[in-house]
Amino acid sequence: MDHSSLTMTKSQFLLAACVATFFGCQKPIEPTQEYWLTDPKSGILFQKVQQDHISEDSIPEIRIDSETTYQAMDGFGFTLSQGSAKHLLSMSDSARTSILQELFGSGEQDIRVNYLRLAVAASDLNEFPFSYNDLADSLATDPELENFSLSYDTLDVIPVLKQILSINPELKIMASPWSPPKWMKDNKDTRGGSLLPEFEAVYANYLVRYIQEMAKNGIAIDALTIQNEPLHPGNNPSLLMLPEQQARFIGQHLGPAFQAAGILTKIIVYDHNADRPDYPIQVLSDSIANPYINGSAFHLYGGQIEALTEVHQAFPDKNIYFTEQWVGAPGSLEGDIPWHVKNLVIGAPRNWAKTVLEWNLSSNPELTPHTDRGGCDRCLGAITIEKNIVVRNPAYYVIAHASKFVDAGSTRVDSNELPGLANVAYIRPDGKKVLIALNHSESPIQFAIQDKETRITATLNPGATGTWVW
Repeated sequence: MDHSSLTMTKSQFLLAACVATFFGCQKPIEPTQEYWLTDPKSGILFQKVQQDHISEDSIPEIRIDSETTYQAMDGFGFTLSQGSAKHLLSMSDSARTSILQELFGSGEQDIRVNYLRLAVAASDLNEFPFSYNDLADSLATDPELENFSLSYDTLDVIPVLKQILSINPELKIMASPWSPPKWMKDNKDTRGGSLLPEFEAVYANYLVRYIQEMAKNGIAIDALTIQNEPLHPGNNPSLLMLPEQQARFIGQHLGPAFQAAGILTKIIVYDHNADRPDYPIQVLSDSIANPYINGSAFHLYGGQIEALTEVHQAFPDKNIYFTEQWVGAPGSLEGDIPWHVKNLVIGAPRNWAKTVLEWNLSSNPELTPHTDRGGCDRCLGAITIEKNIVVRNPAYYVIAHASKFVDAGSTRVDSNELPGLANVAYIRPDGKKVLIALNHSESPIQFAIQDKETRITATLNPGATGTWVW
């Protein structure tokens, strides 16, 4: 990274302000600021740079209104799959420590990721599907969960997660199941099928046990989505869970089970594409389930990001989360970064999302592991790991533009959008302001950021992303 920056000291700033006042200058003084730029066409990838000063007064303005506030943010990050953990564990101790510090640390060269999503047992980026209660006898059941074990996660995901938490103890974690144990399902398979109603109470206890066992390992699960992609039973593992069953499962089983066990983990519904806002609305409309639900989660493999606002408007007291979007290998810095910044880093929070998570943390050059019968064989990680060599891919830069600057607890504030210039603004707990902007037009755009008496002038090339902190 290029760490050149503006160097005006506080005393210099005050002196400049006094001089401007003495001579009757009416123009606002530009404050000391940070400016980070990604401009793939120019070969600039998340570098701290000096902002060009533009003298023109008639340029369009992004006006920041910090008195008009929206949601508080929980964080930006990735999914830590089993494959991601295995790739990290394949590195030397020093190389792994270095990249984890860069990803999760708070130093000048770190991108400060503060949110991770986990799979409850296997996802499709595992070597093979498994649950925490697999039985050798295909006809057997275990309603008392006597054979429950965190299983293969103890070999990779949990050790890596413990190292990450040692770097950032404030990291928030969301967990999502891809499938219950086979013996709880009507097709007795890891892929597809539905949860049998007679095992709904048992499955609720299974999820309680998961949260309790992770806590014993020093890992707090902040939020749990009920089912990853409940309308996509073609993945492996996967489960078809229609909204009627999800509402019943939460209202009659999971919510009461959490309550009885004193579990404060947030319950989040849906966790699928933005083309079906009717699904979370239907679940949230269930009067028995609703009190237990914190909010809804979304992906964007279908639909439009504005659908998140539709759900927010229907239930403004419930939260919105953006939890998954993949970059297809081999990845394109010039194509993927602008699309993901526009739709996810900017679009999701402007439509009430408290998180923005990319899928997934790391891959290897072969894009393995993944399960057979539906596992993703083109999912490119935020980084590619080959022995101790790390390549930073589009999702790394996409998330870095927000995670490094937008602390947990930052509040989104109002900002107008200009033609060709998408943006989102925040005020952090320390009082500093952050603006992330993308030029999605075909020409360079000159503009100003106007925040009360503060004025910052800027230029963004087509496809370029900038983050300003002042």
